[in-house]
Amino acid sequence: MTNSRLHAGVSALALALGLAFVAPAQAETATPAATATVKRILASPGYKAAVAALDQDHDRWVSEIIKITEIPSPPYKEAVRAKAFLEMLRTEGLTDLEIDPEGNAIGVRKGVAGGGPVVVVSAHMDTVFPEGTDVKVRREGDKLYAPGVGDDSTGLATLLSIVRAMNAAKLKTKSDIVFMGDVGEEGLGDLRGVRYFFTKGKYKDATKAFFSLDGDGVNEITTGGTGSKRYRVTFKGPGGHSFGAFGIVNPMAAMSKAVADFYTTKVPLDPKTTYSASVTGGGTSVNAIPSEVWMEFDMRSNDPGELSKVEKTLLADIAGAVDAENAARSTKEGKVTYEAKLIGDRPAGHTDPKADLVQFATAAFAANGGTVEHRIGSTDSNIAMSLGIPAITTPRVAVNGRGHSVSEWVDVTKAPNLWVKSANLATILAIAGPVQ
Repeated sequence: MTNSRLHAGVSALALALGLAFVAPAQAETATPAATATVKRILASPGYKAAVAALDQDHDRWVSEIIKITEIPSPPYKEAVRAKAFLEMLRTEGLTDLEIDPEGNAIGVRKGVAGGGPVVVVSAHMDTVFPEGTDVKVRREGDKLYAPGVGDDSTGLATLLSIVRAMNAAKLKTKSDIVFMGDVGEEGLGDLRGVRYFFTKGKYKDATKAFFSLDGDGVNEITTGGTGSKRYRVTFKGPGGHSFGAFGIVNPMAAMSKAVADFYTTKVPLDPKTTYSASVTGGGTSVNAIPSEVWMEFDMRSNDPGELSKVEKTLLADIAGAVDAENAARSTKEGKVTYEAKLIGDRPAGHTDPKADLVQFATAAFAANGGTVEHRIGSTDSNIAMSLGIPAITTPRVAVNGRGHSVSEWVDVTKAPNLWVKSANLATILAIAGPVQ
């Protein structure tokens, strides 16, 4: 996930940070009770000591962003980074360390209550870049440049910095906190790491709240999950010489009609719903009717019902286009057939704005006097949201840009990033139950 907009208020603290802010589309406010809880945390000696530790930890945070980024972690090949990240969790004194069967690196910071539902803080280890990509980090002033340097290498480094600050301040919580580097957030990874964690892992029925550290901003939290469906559709036919076999059915024609018909589909602006014919291939020669062609489709919506509608439309258009091609041309050598394979399924969902987790995060990220915006996005939180587990995605860094490109960058200026980590820390403490 990537988000390059920066929102906040114009409080004295914000001005002191030297940031320029733009008012969000819709300001959110926390309940008086949540605000009071967060204020007590912010005023506590332990929290202040932890923030001081975050301040002192800045250079190490930057160095760990670089270290993690330079460990290649292409899709489905996160094992080397997972092993390294597990050792980083071990260095911070976490217990119950493991790399689970799906490849997630997990460590636990024990609470004083002993057992009970856990709080999970996660950042994903995979990147979108293929094996062999040069991931060497280049620093120019306060900017770091490299493929994957923000998404989500910085999230992993931010997670570690928060753990160190809690340890330095000797902070205690009632609930156990599971800190996790997860796999498969990007692309065809299809959220496989958190999907396993919540459906098969040992904490699947024992999680009270989930944080994903992803994206950027200083006053933004993601409380809704955009759902998506992705298909790879293969069209097959008899094939033949483009001149000698002219007149027989052509799977390319069926695929083309399917795309053209699908692109007449009307979708709502709200809830936002989209679709795309995105990747294609097939055929063997310019002078041959192809025997096989394929295309991948992506559909997204903030509403499960609308997503289902556009999915059904796609499948109907494909079937109709194949039937039309078989009716339009000769099938003496065989008919056009198709296979629609689901290759991605991210459930839509949302966390109730009244949930404690959302209220605490809203209060914490508004504590600098700014206004908070609740957003909808596609992140690891989608899985927890779809299962009814309170989940949010909070910023890993104040500002980053060019995500999913080889020129990706993050700004590591201390003041705004100290604020992001401090607000995350306050939210984690509030939901995990601080012990003063």
